[in-house]
Amino acid sequence: MIGRITNYQTGPRSQRSRVCLVQFNNVNSVSSVGQLIGRKIVWKKGNKKFVGKIASLHGRKGMIRVRFTKGVPGQAIGNTVELMQ
Repeated sequence: MIGRITNYQTGPRSQRSRVCLVQFNNVNSVSSVGQLIGRKIVWKKGNKKFVGKIASLHGRKGMIRVRFTKGVPGQAIGNTVELMQ
């Protein structure tokens, strides 16, 4: 399953680069994405891999929050991520 990083989790005065919002392709319901909580996601950039874990849902249209082990760089926004098997 392939998704796209849309943004970091933000607040009024802060931005968390470890927590990203991800939208999966062709997914519009909460029930289908809710089953993925706890699974791992990977974003690849050359030789580097950033591994994250699906933490929770975000909204009602199928977007999720992913908590990465390290902060993800700004170049990741708009790029694709893969669900690990």
